[in-house]
Amino acid sequence: MCRNITPLRGLEPPATDQEVEAAALQFVRKVAGLSSISAANKPLVDAAVAEIAHITRHLLADLPDRKVPPKVDPPLRRIAARAAASTS
Repeated sequence: MCRNITPLRGLEPPATDQEVEAAALQFVRKVAGLSSISAANKPLVDAAVAEIAHITRHLLADLPDRKVPPKVDPPLRRIAARAAASTS
């Protein structure tokens, strides 16, 4: 489940709040079976994402350092890298 969520532990620089929230949103959408978020579901999804992101930040802070960084950058970093490469 959630194969598309990339590891955030051990990133250099550490995972940003935006990256943690993006992973939390992916998780919530996956477990809820939502391909899109309706206006009626948005408050519930937003609350779930906030809670999961909060717990994720604590988990990442509490886990010991990783000896080897993740093999894959999170999606937001891949997008930023592509944008930087295309402008240079």
